[in-house]
Amino acid sequence: MKKQPTVLRVANWSALHPGKAIVGWFVFVAVCLAVGLALGNQRAGDGDFQVGESGRAEAIALKADVQDRPTEHVMIYAKSGALDSGQAEAAARDVTARMKQLPEVVGVRDPVTADSGKMLRVEVSMKGTKREAKDYIEPLLDETAAVQKAHPGLVVEEIGDASVTYGLEKQRGKDLTKSELITFPVTLVTLLVVFGSLIMISVPLLLALTSIVGAVGLSMVVSHAVPDSGLGMNMILLIGMAVGVDYTLFYLKREREERELAGGRLSPEALVGIAAATSGRAVVVSALAVIVSTATLFLANDTIFSTLATGTIVVVVVAMISSITVLPALLVKIGRRMDRKAQRAMERGKPLKRRTPEKNGRVWAALLKPAQKRPVATLVVAVLVMLGLAAPALGMELRVLNKDTHSRQIPEMRAYDRLNDAFPQLRGEHWVVVHGPQGSQGEIRDALTALKEKTKADPDFARTPAEVRTSKDGRTSLLTLRVPFKLGSDQAKDSLTHLRDDYVPATVGKVQGAAYGVDGPIAVDRDYLDNQNSKMPLILGVLLLVTFVMTVLVFGSVVLGLIGVVLNLLSVAAAFGVLTVFFQWGLASTLFGFEASATSEIGSRVPLFLFVILFGLSMDYQVFVVSRIREAALAGMPTREAVMDGLAKSAKVVTSAAVVMVTVFSTFVFLHLAEMKQIGFSLAVAVLLDAFIIRILILPSAMVLLGKASWWPSTRLRRAAEAAEAAEPAAAPEAPVTDASKVPVVAGHTR
Repeated sequence: MKKQPTVLRVANWSALHPGKAIVGWFVFVAVCLAVGLALGNQRAGDGDFQVGESGRAEAIALKADVQDRPTEHVMIYAKSGALDSGQAEAAARDVTARMKQLPEVVGVRDPVTADSGKMLRVEVSMKGTKREAKDYIEPLLDETAAVQKAHPGLVVEEIGDASVTYGLEKQRGKDLTKSELITFPVTLVTLLVVFGSLIMISVPLLLALTSIVGAVGLSMVVSHAVPDSGLGMNMILLIGMAVGVDYTLFYLKREREERELAGGRLSPEALVGIAAATSGRAVVVSALAVIVSTATLFLANDTIFSTLATGTIVVVVVAMISSITVLPALLVKIGRRMDRKAQRAMERGKPLKRRTPEKNGRVWAALLKPAQKRPVATLVVAVLVMLGLAAPALGMELRVLNKDTHSRQIPEMRAYDRLNDAFPQLRGEHWVVVHGPQGSQGEIRDALTALKEKTKADPDFARTPAEVRTSKDGRTSLLTLRVPFKLGSDQAKDSLTHLRDDYVPATVGKVQGAAYGVDGPIAVDRDYLDNQNSKMPLILGVLLLVTFVMTVLVFGSVVLGLIGVVLNLLSVAAAFGVLTVFFQWGLASTLFGFEASATSEIGSRVPLFLFVILFGLSMDYQVFVVSRIREAALAGMPTREAVMDGLAKSAKVVTSAAVVMVTVFSTFVFLHLAEMKQIGFSLAVAVLLDAFIIRILILPSAMVLLGKASWWPSTRLRRAAEAAEAAEPAAAPEAPVTDASKVPVVAGHTR
């Protein structure tokens, strides 16, 4: 006897032991969460973010303990009118005294008055590195609040990198809660329309939620191998609800379809076996496609992309496990309950109601007709539409999204603007780091002096004294040069170019044997984008190859592999084009009232992340649709009829799943962070286009035109197609109701 695949064996055991399977699942989720909480979440450190020249410079500075310290600025200004200098100085003394007592503070500078005279600023230096500072910013904020309370006639507020990050994370938490409040009711309504049963819709929601909880715990465990940059939870919530509901939805719909066809002749266990052998297998294949596609992000060798990939992979793995373990058990429990209810009705003499197999209705018949009746015209028009949508992507402009692009509805960002308006020299900084051999201290000092003189004559640099911090042994120094322009402005970028290409090589670069580099927020942004662009060809090449190979392995068709790659590229390109129009061209501001800061340019991480994720999600629909077409072809239908039959059986469930995904992703459009807006919007658009244009119009048109060539070189499918063609003009046989003796798992459970 041929050994059953693992998916079927697991489903078999789950169906035969539903109670144990259900308890086991909840124990698994609880253990994942408990272990994760016990180990804690390992956050990425400074070394994990170091890229390019700025990363090398930062490493040198950290080793010598001359790095730029995390700094907070306490602003003191009048609520209205002129600032009373006496009151402001009293508040500044209060701030200074309070901050110096905190163990988190290493120094407080003398107050500085803005050129306008409207604001007094107290600069507070914190211990540790810039990325650590947000973890102990709360005591400083508490003291600032106490000063504000003691001086009610003034405005006293604090801002800096640590407090900005703290505020952004707090806002992100609020946004995610808001997203969930929108997603749940819409998902509930969608599932109710699909199933018409509260019991049935509770299953996908339950499994999606428990999958997310289990993934949260597992991600904490995994973070000790792949440190979390802080975005892992976002990905788990973004992807978890979407795939958790979708995987369950496909499985449930197949079980219900087989129940209707069986007409009471098969037991719940047998029905679960059929669903496991068909949709269960498709779920595993599509989940593996998402996992393998997403894993290509690790090739970027970037902490942020690694976090995004890890969160996605972990939640997809957990959702896949739930669909092949606890889901069959739940279906058996529900099936038995339905059978008992029917049996009691019969005993009371009530006629047994049989559901007729559901049909797609006139809307779906109309949507499917173009590909069936006029495949050439449908293919040409649909492809041209997608290419038209993709065209604007040719002008897409990328930038690293920073503090200048965050929503000004966030209080910390408004405080950040007030600080920079009063003290424009604080907008940006360059940190020139140099480490020389023993005895080079004098040369380094002279080189830095010459460098300061060169930047004084450059209008791209602030007219403020440059500061130098030197290590105890005198061999390592850090020179701070300020830039009075926004981080992403042309002037800020030009200042970095002049510094790296001209000023530094002509001064510090002349020190024999010295290691040097330029660090700072402007330099980090450029190096990050350069590193990403250098890795993109490798990632995209591997992704295309993986997608092609997986399709060939699943369906045994090189032709379908090529079609899958082309259609995925078309879907992604169209999504990028729409993204460009809405965000870069500003249509989102006009339609939705988004702030201009969120719609000027596209976040640098967005295209690569979307490219990878969308390829994986597109494979979801490819697998489910083509699997149904393949089933019909193997049952003896000619390719044209098999395509229409497979679409007729999968169209409603695929689009229902797409609605759930689009709902989940769309909620991220209303978050405050520009990058999350763009990711959510692009995912929603791509899924919508993929479900309604790619899978309903382009894919079937192409397969109808190719006919049996669609399956090349699969000899089994080509023989089935040739046999079906030879049998024409006789009507293609209907797929028979699965006989209990042919059920692949839980065999023999007939009535």
